[in-house]
Amino acid sequence: MVVKSNLPTVLALALFTATSCTAEPAKPRPNILVIFSDDHASHALSCYGSKINTTPHLDRIAAGGMRFTNAFVTNSICTPSRATLMTGKYSHINGVPVFNRFDGAQPTVAKYLQAAGYHTGMIGKWHLGSDPTGFDYWSILPGQGRYFDPQFIEMGVSKTVKGYVSDIIADQTIDFLEKRPREKPFLLFSNPKAPHRAWEPDEKHAQMYADSDIPEPATFNDDYAGRSSAATEATMRIDRDLKPSDTKGEPPGSLAGAALKKWKYQRYMKDYLRCVASMDDNVGRVLDYLEKNGLVESTVVIYASDNGFYLGDHGWFDKRFMYEPSLRIPLLIKVPGAAKPGAVNDRMVLNTDFTPTIMDLAGLPVPDDIQGRSLAPLLRGETPADWRTAMYYRYYHYPQDHRVQPHYGVRTETAKLIYFNKIDAWEFYDLVKDPDEMNNAYNEPAYAQRVEEMKRELARVKKEAKDEDQFASEPPKDDVVPRRPKTAAPAQ
Repeated sequence: MVVKSNLPTVLALALFTATSCTAEPAKPRPNILVIFSDDHASHALSCYGSKINTTPHLDRIAAGGMRFTNAFVTNSICTPSRATLMTGKYSHINGVPVFNRFDGAQPTVAKYLQAAGYHTGMIGKWHLGSDPTGFDYWSILPGQGRYFDPQFIEMGVSKTVKGYVSDIIADQTIDFLEKRPREKPFLLFSNPKAPHRAWEPDEKHAQMYADSDIPEPATFNDDYAGRSSAATEATMRIDRDLKPSDTKGEPPGSLAGAALKKWKYQRYMKDYLRCVASMDDNVGRVLDYLEKNGLVESTVVIYASDNGFYLGDHGWFDKRFMYEPSLRIPLLIKVPGAAKPGAVNDRMVLNTDFTPTIMDLAGLPVPDDIQGRSLAPLLRGETPADWRTAMYYRYYHYPQDHRVQPHYGVRTETAKLIYFNKIDAWEFYDLVKDPDEMNNAYNEPAYAQRVEEMKRELARVKKEAKDEDQFASEPPKDDVVPRRPKTAAPAQ
């Protein structure tokens, strides 16, 4: 996919900013801190009502700001979601539908704010193949990165840092805040690796939940009856597809059937939640730094995850499918003075909205080609009359990793229609009567008219998203390759 250079846009933005500043006194621009985790399901945050864990420090963001209860991704997989975060555009527009390399020449939120005078930083998981652009400072994990003694690539130079990855990312985040130029506002992305597979907890949290069992979700024993063949083909079942490296050892030889599934689930979930706990502690360290250094009233804090995750829901781990546990993400935004503390918003918001929201909060105009919408009105307690009531989703990555069939679909406030385009199969769910999506009602006569209405709505949102099947036949090949650092620095 050809992506035009952003140079004219950035120069025009810089001119706009400079002209605006000479016309009238500029209002103080907020600092913006984005904490963007990996594979953190919303139902594993206590502020979202988790039944399996607590996240006291993430809850601090929710308590001081706004919690969005209907935040969704447009392609539930790591690299595409991160490309959408940076551009405010769908995968078929930003050129990253699968794990292909991000073209850093295109406009990004970092470039827009950097041109407007922000000091910009990217720390932690990047996972876009190309080097970060638009950042004054960056220190990223190559690929997925390691939990222990991880390698970082800092401004093109590779080094190994001793310690646990969540602690190190928080350390580097605080160091960036300490060393930043005080005369400029900052935009900082602090991106934990956690709680991505293979869920390796640190020593501090290694024994959490040792004496308790994690409750199983209501859909744990879904038999996929009535669904398309895509559900049975997918290789992300707890019982069948979790490996010894995931459970940190072989199961007892006598276990089989339901007992084996339960054993694997407990091993998986306890390590997943231990990684979440470590990440939450380190979010607390960063929030404490903001408080101790007088930055709370001048800093926007945004927390989100790159996608949802199956925590045993439907008997699965991982993400990808358009079903709710994978589609839905946590989104917490604290804007000083913008919303009543502890506010909850149930409007439908998307990961395409992150870029325009950040730009709007920074006082910048949002380019017409950005596909998301600013959440600033919602943060002020206002709901525009034309706010979306339906969203478009598309997943491409097949057959790699988990053999989840490509599909696209539409979700409204009350229903969902999914089309598996390679196998010509449809699924329809009434989200009011069937919120757990256990009954595919596509062929039920009582829903025939509603299904046809949803098909028209699907055509509408697909067209609105400018999806002309750019990657329908053959998505770009996975071309994320190991980096070749300029030099190697000694371990720290």
